[in-house]
Amino acid sequence: MQIGLDFNLVEELVAGVDEVGRGPLCGPVVTAAVILDPLRPIEGLNDSKKLSEARREALFEEICQKALAWCIARAEVHEIDQLNILHATMLAMQRAVEGLSVQPRLALIDGNRCPQLAVPSAPVIQGDAQVPAIAAASILAKVSRDREMCALDLCYPGYGLSAHKGYPTPYHLEALQRLGPTIIHRRSFAPVRNLLEQSGAVVERVTIETASLLG
Repeated sequence: MQIGLDFNLVEELVAGVDEVGRGPLCGPVVTAAVILDPLRPIEGLNDSKKLSEARREALFEEICQKALAWCIARAEVHEIDQLNILHATMLAMQRAVEGLSVQPRLALIDGNRCPQLAVPSAPVIQGDAQVPAIAAASILAKVSRDREMCALDLCYPGYGLSAHKGYPTPYHLEALQRLGPTIIHRRSFAPVRNLLEQSGAVVERVTIETASLLG
């Protein structure tokens, strides 16, 4: 059983960068950048998706205490709708690296492409399962976003946000049909966009029919 990544792979002043929230229909995309301290190992680092919620929460606090530097950043819903999700993610990653209190000599980015940065960078496919600093970044990003979605569930009840975290589950899609989109839903994503277009068509038809009757 895998208990975590090898901390011997931690390199001095190398930042790991990861994101959470590209797929959901609502809420921000959240990123994190982490520079680990080779002298302060963190046992059990792994891809956040492979860890239990309780383990992620515990590691979140340990990473914040032991890392040389860390930063959590985001791109908001309106930026996602304006830029598209890929470019918004790159913007959020850029903000995370720029927000580090220590400048890294290299940024390793989970995935197959890198944002524009002032420091050298390299993509690492499935990096959150290979590079300890990227795994740490994935944990910070996921815990932070999950906490926010649980808080938003109290503001927008009925959508089940605390359970599915905004992803397009059958429950979420049914709630959207029943309750309609909120201001935290991404207008550029097809399920939300289609609902808005349908409701717009209904309003337009009713307006025309009303005008015809009054005329």
